[in-house]
Amino acid sequence: MMGMSRRTLLVWVAGVAMGAVACGQTQTSAAAPAPAAKAGIIGNWQGTLHAPGGRDLRTVLKITRDDKGALHGMFYSIDQSGQGIATSSISFDNDTLRYGIEFISLSYEGKMSADGNSISGTSTQGDHALPLVFERATPATEWAMPAPPPRLPPMAPDAHPTFEVATIKPTKPDEQRTFLIWRGDEMQVVNFSLNDLVKFAYDLQGKQIVEAPDWMGTDRFDIDAKPDTPGQPSGDQLKEMVQKLLADRFALKFHKDEKDMAAYVLTVGKDGPKMKQNTDNPNGLPGLFFGPIGTLHVMNATMQNFTSLMQSTVLDRPVVDRTGLSGRWNFTLKWTPDESQFTGMGIKVPPPAADDANAPPPLFTAIQEQLDLKLEAQRTQVPVLVIDHVDHPSPN
Repeated sequence: MMGMSRRTLLVWVAGVAMGAVACGQTQTSAAAPAPAAKAGIIGNWQGTLHAPGGRDLRTVLKITRDDKGALHGMFYSIDQSGQGIATSSISFDNDTLRYGIEFISLSYEGKMSADGNSISGTSTQGDHALPLVFERATPATEWAMPAPPPRLPPMAPDAHPTFEVATIKPTKPDEQRTFLIWRGDEMQVVNFSLNDLVKFAYDLQGKQIVEAPDWMGTDRFDIDAKPDTPGQPSGDQLKEMVQKLLADRFALKFHKDEKDMAAYVLTVGKDGPKMKQNTDNPNGLPGLFFGPIGTLHVMNATMQNFTSLMQSTVLDRPVVDRTGLSGRWNFTLKWTPDESQFTGMGIKVPPPAADDANAPPPLFTAIQEQLDLKLEAQRTQVPVLVIDHVDHPSPN
Protein backbone atom coordinates (compact mmCIF):
# COMPACT_ATOMS: atom_id res chain seq x y z
CA MET A 1 0.00 0.00 0.00
CA MET A 2 1.48 3.08 -0.73
CA GLY A 3 4.04 10.94 -4.96
CA MET A 4 3.81 13.90 -3.08
CA SER A 5 0.50 14.46 -1.32
CA ARG A 6 -1.09 17.81 -0.68
CA ARG A 7 0.07 19.46 2.53
CA THR A 8 -2.59 21.59 4.20
CA LEU A 9 -1.50 24.99 5.56
CA LEU A 10 -3.88 26.78 7.91
CA VAL A 11 -3.21 30.47 8.65
CA TRP A 12 -4.97 32.23 11.49
CA VAL A 13 -5.35 36.05 11.58
CA ALA A 14 -5.98 37.40 15.09
CA GLY A 15 -8.04 40.60 15.40
CA VAL A 16 -7.14 43.10 18.17
CA ALA A 17 -9.98 44.64 20.21
CA MET A 18 -9.24 47.97 21.97
CA GLY A 19 -10.90 48.70 25.32
CA ALA A 20 -12.96 51.84 25.86
CA VAL A 21 -11.25 54.83 27.50
CA ALA A 22 -12.83 55.64 30.84
CA CYS A 23 -12.52 58.97 32.59
CA GLY A 24 -9.67 59.04 35.05
CA GLN A 25 -8.31 55.61 33.91
CA THR A 26 -5.34 54.60 31.89
CA GLN A 27 -6.12 53.25 28.41
CA THR A 28 -5.66 49.46 28.34
CA SER A 29 -6.02 46.71 25.78
CA ALA A 30 -8.54 43.97 26.45
CA ALA A 31 -7.11 40.44 26.28
CA ALA A 32 -7.46 38.74 22.92
CA PRO A 33 -10.16 36.05 22.95
CA ALA A 34 -8.84 32.62 23.85
CA PRO A 35 -8.70 30.17 20.96
CA ALA A 36 -11.26 27.41 20.89
CA ALA A 37 -10.11 24.24 22.59
CA LYS A 38 -8.47 21.83 20.21
CA ALA A 39 -10.41 18.62 19.66
CA GLY A 40 -8.60 15.47 20.69
CA ILE A 41 -7.42 12.57 18.58
CA ILE A 42 -10.61 10.50 19.01
CA GLY A 43 -12.67 10.33 15.84
CA ASN A 44 -12.47 9.41 12.18
CA TRP A 45 -9.58 10.59 10.02
CA GLN A 46 -9.22 10.29 6.26
CA GLY A 47 -6.54 11.03 3.67
CA THR A 48 -5.42 9.97 0.20
CA LEU A 49 -2.17 8.09 -0.29
CA HIS A 50 -0.65 8.65 -3.74
CA ALA A 51 0.81 5.25 -4.54
CA PRO A 52 3.41 4.44 -7.20
CA GLY A 53 1.95 3.88 -10.65
CA GLY A 54 -0.56 6.73 -10.33
CA ARG A 55 -2.95 4.94 -7.95
CA ASP A 56 -4.74 7.05 -5.35
CA LEU A 57 -5.73 5.03 -2.27
CA ARG A 58 -8.20 6.57 0.14
CA THR A 59 -7.25 5.75 3.71
CA VAL A 60 -9.49 5.94 6.76
CA LEU A 61 -8.33 5.65 10.37
CA LYS A 62 -10.95 5.31 13.11
CA ILE A 63 -9.58 6.03 16.58
CA THR A 64 -11.42 5.17 19.80
CA ARG A 65 -10.56 5.03 23.50
CA ASP A 66 -11.63 2.22 25.82
CA ASP A 67 -12.82 2.44 29.44
CA LYS A 68 -9.24 2.18 30.68
CA GLY A 69 -8.09 5.11 28.55
CA ALA A 70 -6.16 3.08 25.97
CA LEU A 71 -6.32 4.11 22.31
CA HIS A 72 -7.43 1.70 19.59
CA GLY A 73 -7.28 2.20 15.83
CA MET A 74 -8.98 0.56 12.85
CA PHE A 75 -7.32 1.09 9.47
CA TYR A 76 -9.17 0.94 6.14
CA SER A 77 -7.86 1.22 2.58
CA ILE A 78 -11.32 1.71 1.11
CA ASP A 79 -10.29 1.58 -2.56
CA GLN A 80 -8.87 -1.89 -1.97
CA SER A 81 -11.30 -3.47 0.49
CA GLY A 82 -14.07 -2.76 2.95
CA GLN A 83 -12.28 -4.92 5.49
CA GLY A 84 -10.65 -3.06 8.38
CA ILE A 85 -7.35 -3.99 10.03
CA ALA A 86 -6.75 -3.25 13.71
CA THR A 87 -3.58 -1.34 14.51
CA SER A 88 -1.05 -3.33 16.51
CA SER A 89 0.16 -0.13 18.23
CA ILE A 90 -1.14 3.44 18.45
CA SER A 91 -0.22 6.50 20.52
CA PHE A 92 -0.84 10.25 20.60
CA ASP A 93 1.67 12.32 22.56
CA ASN A 94 2.77 15.96 22.18
CA ASP A 95 0.39 16.37 19.21
CA THR A 96 2.12 13.46 17.39
CA LEU A 97 0.15 10.46 16.17
CA ARG A 98 1.99 7.17 15.73
CA TYR A 99 0.53 3.83 14.78
CA GLY A 100 1.73 0.54 13.38
CA ILE A 101 0.20 -2.53 11.74
CA GLU A 102 2.72 -5.32 12.12
CA PHE A 103 0.80 -7.72 9.90
CA ILE A 104 1.40 -5.57 6.80
CA SER A 105 4.65 -3.92 7.99
CA LEU A 106 3.05 -0.46 7.96
CA SER A 107 3.76 2.47 10.26
CA TYR A 108 2.74 6.13 10.39
CA GLU A 109 3.97 9.22 12.22
CA GLY A 110 2.36 12.65 11.85
CA LYS A 111 1.94 16.00 13.62
CA MET A 112 -1.47 17.50 14.37
CA SER A 113 -2.17 21.03 13.10
CA ALA A 114 -2.76 23.97 15.43
CA ASP A 115 -6.54 23.74 15.05
CA GLY A 116 -6.61 19.97 15.55
CA ASN A 117 -8.30 19.22 12.23
CA SER A 118 -5.44 17.72 10.22
CA ILE A 119 -2.39 15.54 10.73
CA SER A 120 0.59 15.79 8.37
CA GLY A 121 3.03 12.92 8.34
CA THR A 122 4.59 9.94 6.59
CA SER A 123 3.22 6.47 5.94
CA THR A 124 5.91 3.80 5.69
CA GLN A 125 5.37 0.28 4.41
CA GLY A 126 8.44 -1.85 4.05
CA ASP A 127 11.04 0.28 2.26
CA HIS A 128 8.49 2.77 0.86
CA ALA A 129 7.85 6.04 2.71
CA LEU A 130 5.16 8.39 1.33
CA PRO A 131 3.54 11.60 2.60
CA LEU A 132 0.03 11.21 3.99
CA VAL A 133 -2.17 14.03 5.33
CA PHE A 134 -5.20 13.05 7.40
CA GLU A 135 -8.19 15.40 7.73
CA ARG A 136 -10.71 15.06 10.54
CA ALA A 137 -13.88 13.65 9.01
CA THR A 138 -17.25 15.23 9.75
CA PRO A 139 -20.72 13.94 8.88
CA ALA A 140 -20.65 16.28 5.87
CA THR A 141 -17.18 15.28 4.60
CA GLU A 142 -16.76 11.63 5.57
CA TRP A 143 -16.35 9.16 2.75
CA ALA A 144 -18.82 6.36 2.23
CA MET A 145 -17.33 3.14 3.50
CA PRO A 146 -17.64 0.07 1.28
CA ALA A 147 -19.41 -2.87 2.78
CA PRO A 148 -17.02 -5.55 4.01
CA PRO A 149 -16.94 -8.63 1.79
CA PRO A 150 -19.61 -11.13 2.75
CA ARG A 151 -18.34 -13.99 4.83
CA LEU A 152 -19.01 -17.15 2.87
CA PRO A 153 -19.83 -20.30 4.77
CA PRO A 154 -17.30 -23.05 4.13
CA MET A 155 -17.87 -25.65 1.46
CA ALA A 156 -19.02 -28.98 2.75
CA PRO A 157 -15.92 -30.87 3.93
CA ASP A 158 -16.78 -33.87 1.75
CA ALA A 159 -17.36 -31.75 -1.39
CA HIS A 160 -15.11 -32.26 -4.40
CA PRO A 161 -15.67 -29.05 -6.37
CA THR A 162 -14.58 -28.14 -9.86
CA PHE A 163 -14.50 -24.83 -11.70
CA GLU A 164 -17.77 -24.43 -13.56
CA VAL A 165 -16.52 -21.36 -15.47
CA ALA A 166 -12.88 -20.39 -16.05
CA THR A 167 -11.53 -17.57 -18.21
CA ILE A 168 -7.82 -17.84 -19.11
CA LYS A 169 -6.04 -14.94 -20.82
CA PRO A 170 -2.39 -14.07 -21.53
CA THR A 171 -1.00 -11.64 -18.94
CA LYS A 172 -0.44 -8.07 -20.18
CA PRO A 173 3.26 -7.37 -20.85
CA ASP A 174 3.42 -4.47 -18.36
CA GLU A 175 1.80 -6.36 -15.45
CA GLN A 176 3.95 -6.11 -12.31
CA ARG A 177 1.72 -7.95 -9.85
CA THR A 178 1.79 -11.69 -9.24
CA PHE A 179 -0.83 -13.38 -7.08
CA LEU A 180 -3.37 -16.16 -6.65
CA ILE A 181 -6.24 -15.30 -4.30
CA TRP A 182 -9.77 -16.34 -3.45
CA ARG A 183 -12.00 -13.24 -3.57
CA GLY A 184 -15.71 -13.46 -2.86
CA ASP A 185 -16.88 -16.54 -4.69
CA GLU A 186 -14.11 -16.88 -7.26
CA MET A 187 -10.42 -17.52 -7.74
CA GLN A 188 -8.29 -14.79 -9.31
CA VAL A 189 -4.84 -15.47 -10.71
CA VAL A 190 -2.56 -12.78 -12.13
CA ASN A 191 0.77 -13.27 -13.93
CA PHE A 192 1.22 -16.99 -13.24
CA SER A 193 3.15 -19.39 -15.45
CA LEU A 194 1.89 -22.93 -15.87
CA ASN A 195 4.81 -24.04 -13.71
CA ASP A 196 3.53 -21.70 -10.98
CA LEU A 197 0.06 -23.27 -11.17
CA VAL A 198 1.48 -26.80 -11.03
CA LYS A 199 3.66 -25.87 -8.05
CA PHE A 200 0.62 -24.45 -6.23
CA ALA A 201 -1.71 -27.33 -7.07
CA TYR A 202 0.72 -30.10 -6.11
CA ASP A 203 2.90 -28.40 -3.43
CA LEU A 204 6.08 -28.59 -5.49
CA GLN A 205 9.28 -26.63 -5.96
CA GLY A 206 10.45 -25.89 -9.50
CA LYS A 207 13.08 -28.63 -9.48
CA GLN A 208 10.36 -31.18 -8.74
CA ILE A 209 8.75 -30.60 -12.15
CA VAL A 210 10.63 -32.80 -14.59
CA GLU A 211 10.68 -32.94 -18.44
CA ALA A 212 8.44 -29.86 -18.84
CA PRO A 213 8.53 -27.82 -22.09
CA ASP A 214 10.17 -24.40 -21.78
CA TRP A 215 6.95 -22.44 -22.34
CA MET A 216 5.53 -23.79 -19.07
CA GLY A 217 7.94 -21.47 -17.30
CA THR A 218 7.84 -18.47 -19.66
CA ASP A 219 4.22 -17.99 -20.84
CA ARG A 220 2.13 -16.22 -18.20
CA PHE A 221 -1.62 -16.21 -17.64
CA ASP A 222 -4.46 -14.43 -15.83
CA ILE A 223 -7.38 -16.59 -14.70
CA ASP A 224 -10.84 -15.86 -13.32
CA ALA A 225 -12.70 -18.99 -12.24
CA LYS A 226 -15.93 -19.77 -10.35
CA PRO A 227 -16.67 -23.13 -8.76
CA ASP A 228 -19.75 -25.30 -9.20
CA THR A 229 -20.15 -25.63 -5.42
CA PRO A 230 -21.23 -22.79 -3.11
CA GLY A 231 -19.12 -21.68 -0.17
CA GLN A 232 -15.48 -20.96 0.57
CA PRO A 233 -13.18 -23.88 -0.25
CA SER A 234 -10.57 -25.23 2.08
CA GLY A 235 -6.95 -25.11 0.96
CA ASP A 236 -7.14 -28.71 -0.25
CA GLN A 237 -10.40 -28.08 -2.12
CA LEU A 238 -8.90 -25.07 -3.90
CA LYS A 239 -5.88 -27.12 -4.97
CA GLU A 240 -8.19 -29.90 -6.15
CA MET A 241 -10.03 -27.42 -8.38
CA VAL A 242 -6.76 -26.12 -9.82
CA GLN A 243 -5.63 -29.70 -10.50
CA LYS A 244 -8.85 -30.34 -12.45
CA LEU A 245 -8.40 -27.04 -14.32
CA LEU A 246 -4.89 -28.08 -15.39
CA ALA A 247 -6.14 -31.41 -16.69
CA ASP A 248 -9.21 -29.93 -18.44
CA ARG A 249 -7.87 -26.70 -19.98
CA PHE A 250 -4.15 -27.52 -20.38
CA ALA A 251 -4.54 -31.27 -21.03
CA LEU A 252 -1.88 -31.89 -18.38
CA LYS A 253 -0.80 -35.52 -17.96
CA PHE A 254 2.04 -36.72 -15.75
CA HIS A 255 3.32 -39.51 -13.55
CA LYS A 256 4.93 -39.34 -10.12
CA ASP A 257 8.40 -40.54 -9.20
CA GLU A 258 11.17 -39.87 -6.67
CA LYS A 259 14.61 -38.41 -7.24
CA ASP A 260 17.67 -38.04 -5.06
CA MET A 261 18.52 -34.32 -4.93
CA ALA A 262 19.76 -31.48 -2.77
CA ALA A 263 17.00 -30.19 -0.51
CA TYR A 264 16.31 -28.39 2.76
CA VAL A 265 14.81 -30.34 5.66
CA LEU A 266 12.70 -28.57 8.29
CA THR A 267 12.62 -29.99 11.83
CA VAL A 268 11.68 -28.73 15.31
CA GLY A 269 14.34 -27.27 17.60
CA LYS A 270 14.97 -28.59 21.09
CA ASP A 271 12.58 -26.12 22.79
CA GLY A 272 10.20 -25.48 19.90
CA PRO A 273 8.05 -24.50 18.38
CA LYS A 274 7.78 -20.75 19.16
CA MET A 275 4.58 -20.18 17.19
CA LYS A 276 0.95 -19.55 18.05
CA GLN A 277 -1.42 -22.33 17.10
CA ASN A 278 -4.55 -21.14 15.30
CA THR A 279 -7.73 -22.83 16.51
CA ASP A 280 -10.24 -20.19 15.33
CA ASN A 281 -10.84 -21.42 11.77
CA PRO A 282 -9.04 -24.72 11.17
CA ASN A 283 -10.87 -25.34 7.87
CA GLY A 284 -10.36 -21.83 6.47
CA LEU A 285 -7.90 -20.82 3.80
CA PRO A 286 -4.33 -20.12 4.90
CA GLY A 287 -2.85 -16.64 4.50
CA LEU A 288 0.84 -16.27 3.66
CA PHE A 289 2.31 -13.09 2.19
CA PHE A 290 5.40 -10.93 2.17
CA GLY A 291 5.41 -7.36 3.34
CA PRO A 292 8.13 -6.43 2.51
CA ILE A 293 10.57 -8.96 1.04
CA GLY A 294 12.24 -10.58 4.04
CA THR A 295 9.16 -10.30 6.23
CA LEU A 296 6.73 -13.21 5.96
CA HIS A 297 3.30 -13.05 7.60
CA VAL A 298 1.64 -16.41 8.16
CA MET A 299 -1.92 -17.00 9.34
CA ASN A 300 -3.87 -20.24 9.72
CA ALA A 301 -1.22 -22.20 7.83
CA THR A 302 0.06 -25.74 8.13
CA MET A 303 3.75 -26.58 8.08
CA GLN A 304 3.15 -27.96 4.59
CA ASN A 305 1.77 -24.56 3.53
CA PHE A 306 4.90 -22.90 4.96
CA THR A 307 7.41 -25.25 3.34
CA SER A 308 5.54 -25.05 0.02
CA LEU A 309 5.81 -21.26 0.01
CA MET A 310 9.47 -21.28 1.01
CA GLN A 311 10.45 -23.73 -1.71
CA SER A 312 8.37 -22.05 -4.42
CA THR A 313 9.32 -18.41 -3.80
CA VAL A 314 12.34 -18.05 -1.49
CA LEU A 315 14.72 -20.99 -1.84
CA ASP A 316 16.30 -22.66 -4.84
CA ARG A 317 15.54 -26.26 -3.89
CA PRO A 318 12.75 -28.35 -2.34
CA VAL A 319 11.90 -27.98 1.36
CA VAL A 320 10.86 -31.19 3.10
CA ASP A 321 8.67 -30.95 6.22
CA ARG A 322 9.84 -33.32 8.93
CA THR A 323 8.61 -31.31 11.91
CA GLY A 324 5.79 -33.71 12.71
CA LEU A 325 3.66 -30.65 13.60
CA SER A 326 -0.04 -30.84 12.79
CA GLY A 327 -2.67 -28.11 12.93
CA ARG A 328 -2.60 -24.48 11.81
CA TRP A 329 -0.14 -21.79 12.93
CA ASN A 330 0.23 -17.98 13.08
CA PHE A 331 3.61 -16.25 13.06
CA THR A 332 5.72 -13.51 11.48
CA LEU A 333 9.24 -14.32 10.29
CA LYS A 334 11.74 -11.50 9.65
CA TRP A 335 15.15 -12.02 8.07
CA THR A 336 17.72 -10.35 5.82
CA PRO A 337 17.60 -12.12 2.43
CA ASP A 338 20.76 -12.92 0.49
CA GLU A 339 21.34 -12.88 -3.26
CA SER A 340 20.43 -16.56 -3.66
CA GLN A 341 16.85 -16.05 -2.43
CA PHE A 342 13.67 -15.02 -4.25
CA THR A 343 15.11 -15.90 -7.67
CA GLY A 344 11.92 -17.89 -8.33
CA MET A 345 9.99 -14.61 -8.16
CA GLY A 346 12.40 -12.84 -10.49
CA ILE A 347 13.59 -10.56 -7.68
CA LYS A 348 17.23 -9.55 -7.45
CA VAL A 349 17.99 -9.06 -3.77
CA PRO A 350 20.65 -6.39 -3.12
CA PRO A 351 23.50 -7.28 -0.76
CA PRO A 352 22.73 -6.31 2.86
CA ALA A 353 24.24 -3.14 4.27
CA ALA A 354 27.30 -4.11 6.28
CA ASP A 355 26.81 -1.31 8.83
CA ASP A 356 23.13 -1.90 9.64
CA ALA A 357 23.18 -3.03 13.26
CA ASN A 358 19.38 -3.35 13.33
CA ALA A 359 19.11 -5.67 10.32
CA PRO A 360 17.33 -8.97 10.99
CA PRO A 361 19.47 -12.13 10.97
CA PRO A 362 19.93 -14.41 7.93
CA LEU A 363 17.09 -16.80 7.10
CA PHE A 364 18.40 -19.96 8.78
CA THR A 365 19.25 -18.09 11.99
CA ALA A 366 15.89 -16.29 11.98
CA ILE A 367 13.96 -19.56 11.65
CA GLN A 368 15.84 -20.99 14.63
CA GLU A 369 15.68 -17.89 16.84
CA GLN A 370 12.15 -16.73 16.06
CA LEU A 371 10.32 -20.03 15.48
CA ASP A 372 12.63 -22.56 17.17
CA LEU A 373 12.59 -24.63 14.00
CA LYS A 374 15.70 -25.83 12.20
CA LEU A 375 16.25 -25.66 8.43
CA GLU A 376 19.23 -27.68 7.19
CA ALA A 377 20.64 -28.50 3.75
CA GLN A 378 20.62 -32.24 3.06
CA ARG A 379 20.59 -34.62 0.15
CA THR A 380 17.48 -36.80 0.25
CA GLN A 381 14.80 -38.55 -1.82
CA VAL A 382 12.30 -35.99 -3.06
CA PRO A 383 8.98 -36.60 -4.88
CA VAL A 384 8.94 -35.35 -8.49
CA LEU A 385 6.22 -34.89 -11.10
CA VAL A 386 7.23 -36.02 -14.61
CA ILE A 387 5.34 -34.25 -17.41
CA ASP A 388 4.02 -36.66 -20.04
CA HIS A 389 1.81 -34.24 -22.03
CA VAL A 390 0.65 -30.61 -21.87
CA ASP A 391 -0.97 -28.10 -24.25
CA HIS A 392 -1.54 -24.37 -24.33
CA PRO A 393 -4.95 -23.54 -22.79
CA SER A 394 -8.07 -24.45 -24.72
CA PRO A 395 -10.34 -21.54 -25.83
CA ASN A 396 -12.61 -19.88 -23.27
